[in-house]
Amino acid sequence: MSDFITVMRETCPTPVVDATKWTRIGGDPHTVNLNAYLSEDGSKIMGTWICTPGKFEVNYDKWEFCHFLEGYCIITPEGEEPVHLKGGDVFVIEPGMKGTWEVVETVRKYFVFA
Repeated sequence: MSDFITVMRETCPTPVVDATKWTRIGGDPHTVNLNAYLSEDGSKIMGTWICTPGKFEVNYDKWEFCHFLEGYCIITPEGEEPVHLKGGDVFVIEPGMKGTWEVVETVRKYFVFA
């Protein structure tokens, strides 16, 4: 196997329940992380995130790539208009984004934090 390429074909991540660092501010959301990759230095992580309806206060200190597989949510950066996201959407969140993340319909997404 290459030192430069990690193939996820055989990955069997262990589910991590309710491990979010975000503060719950509405509803009773629950999360499941299926972390498939973590870099040796811990600075990069990728996997699948599942979340039931509810609302979080968020403060991003890392860059995140997301590909929504299903669900619907509303992300509202402080002082800006809400962004509505649904299954099929692909987007990036930049470090420094503060605001709220509201899951309206259970979300399943692929994510990469770097």
